[in-house]
Amino acid sequence: MEPATYRLEYTAADGSQGDVTLLRVDLPNDLALVRVDKKDAPFFRFDRAAIEGRLAKGERLYSMGNPLDLGFTIIEGTYNGLADHSYTERIHFSGALNPGMSGGPAVTADGDVIGINVATRRGGQLVSFLVPARFAAALLQAGGDEKPADIKGDVGRQLVAWRSELYKSLSAAGFRSDALGPYRAPATQVLWFNCWASTNAGATPKPRASVNSTECGSDTSVFVASDLNIGAININHSFARTIDLNQFQFATYLTQLSQPRLSVGGPFKKWYTPQRCHEDFLQVPPQPQHPPLRVVWCAQAYRQFEGLYDVSLIVVTQDQALEALVSRLNMQAVGYDDAVALGKRFLEAVQVGK
Repeated sequence: MEPATYRLEYTAADGSQGDVTLLRVDLPNDLALVRVDKKDAPFFRFDRAAIEGRLAKGERLYSMGNPLDLGFTIIEGTYNGLADHSYTERIHFSGALNPGMSGGPAVTADGDVIGINVATRRGGQLVSFLVPARFAAALLQAGGDEKPADIKGDVGRQLVAWRSELYKSLSAAGFRSDALGPYRAPATQVLWFNCWASTNAGATPKPRASVNSTECGSDTSVFVASDLNIGAININHSFARTIDLNQFQFATYLTQLSQPRLSVGGPFKKWYTPQRCHEDFLQVPPQPQHPPLRVVWCAQAYRQFEGLYDVSLIVVTQDQALEALVSRLNMQAVGYDDAVALGKRFLEAVQVGK
């Protein structure tokens, strides 16, 4: 995204150095195709079984890289197939990947590439992830003999295409209805969301309003720059009930609970336009199972990617004075029409009663 700021070079194992040319990128899979000015160097080959999806779980793999700048290192681990609950295909590798190893190959005992080091799960042990080799093979085939592409333009086009498929998948799955207090709250049915729950029941000092929450986040973040990861989707529901607040104090509490959470100010100014919000009261559609709602809609556009927005939809039920459901749908890198359509379905799924 900032080619005038950086240069690429390599240092080989024998100490020789040279220039590197960036030819093409695969943004969703965090891959880059580069050309080095080194002739007749040995190279790896892709594993045919891995390309065709025929590799058996339990295969021993050897990942290579430069972890924490300690020097060339080989890490042994196990192939565990594709990770579950992930929108983007990633191989679950039971080896210790560390910063500095990204982009290195993971190979079989015969030296054939199975995948490319991409990530590790912090807070766990020996839970790492590889980009399947077929994506690297496709990238090589698409641009190996070409002149450097328009990288910035290509990034924008890939983001739009990736975003379109992501939200098409989310929309096709639709929402199911989960109970939260006396309300029914919309929850996604796709498998690539991770969900958890929380409560303030044990908080000290004792809270003046009880809040029980569920939150689901997608495993869909895409790295664009060191200060920009986009593509996440988040669904949050909080059922709040007063303990010793009067209705006016409780209304103020709900206002605090329903504040927008878009990225604003600071380093984000170079990526986003200022956010614009609109608030209104509505009931859609006007039927008994649909309570009146206070709705806040906030959006901000990406400065460098035309047609992409971050959108936050916040919904607060208005049928009771001393209890309420606060729901929010946060969407990153979404087309505006897609956000409107998905937001409408989200509003319709907020209901009261069984």
